[in-house]
Amino acid sequence: MSYVGPDFDPPQPRRPRRGPLTVALAALVPGALLGWLVYETAGGSGGSSGGAGSASPAVSSSSAGVSAPPATPSRAGDSAHDAEDPGPAGSSAPAASGALKGKVVVIDPGHNPGNFQHPSEINRQVDIGTNRKECDTTGTSTNSGYAEARFTLDVAHRLRTLLERQGATVKLTHDGDSPPWGPCVDERARIGNTARADAAVSIHADGSAEGNRGFHVILPASVHAGGADTRPIAGPSKDLGTRIAGRYVRLTGEPPSNYVGGGTGLVTRSDLGGLNLSTVPKVFIECGNMRDSKDAALLTSGAWRQKAAQGISEGIVSFLRG
Repeated sequence: MSYVGPDFDPPQPRRPRRGPLTVALAALVPGALLGWLVYETAGGSGGSSGGAGSASPAVSSSSAGVSAPPATPSRAGDSAHDAEDPGPAGSSAPAASGALKGKVVVIDPGHNPGNFQHPSEINRQVDIGTNRKECDTTGTSTNSGYAEARFTLDVAHRLRTLLERQGATVKLTHDGDSPPWGPCVDERARIGNTARADAAVSIHADGSAEGNRGFHVILPASVHAGGADTRPIAGPSKDLGTRIAGRYVRLTGEPPSNYVGGGTGLVTRSDLGGLNLSTVPKVFIECGNMRDSKDAALLTSGAWRQKAAQGISEGIVSFLRG
């Protein structure tokens, strides 16, 4: 993307003398503008304040229900990746009314920017129902060093803003610095369960090989082992994941994965504690492959991350509105 450098100062045209009519008009404009702003604030235009409520159907392919900019700056850092194209600032409190009033959504930003500083804590084994796995991992990064944990937190903030504009109550499993590492995968599931979330989404980005690109949504398998029983949520989670995949491909232009899922954009797994231990409808989304140069160019773009958040939001809205 090209831009004009900070030292560029284009020549300014000579300003003409103002006549009496020009001066009179200039005096009237501020008052008219103020009146318009008051009208807009009072809702006179009748427009919707939320952009995430689209209920357009998913674009389907023969095999999977899928075919072939930022709300809040990241709180995990102030690098160019996080600050790029910040869009509307701030995160509103849950709205008093809206399409999702009374709905609770839990957003789980994959990993944590502080995980690398706590190796003993995140390597601790926890029970995921089917077996035991590490509490958490550091996640992956682009070849240029943009960390998955920063990406997921940035998208989570954008997604939270979009959903709150629709009236939803949104909870994050962590916010980068609180807690400073983790939480463990079993605790991430427990946060959604305790909140009695109507939908939960864990945001990730993959770390596969160059040339492997595209997104995929991970659905919980029907698991009944140890402390895990996903049988009641497997069906609703598949519905949630299919809707997210359909909206995501349409909003972002990112293709379904060419290396898992057979081109469907959907993968079912039984080895993820965040899904196995969930008692509420929940899916993971791998937004793209950070190690592929084409996907990395998207994942490091603030404007594209806003589209990713919008696609996920529209899928959630569609699911919750039925």
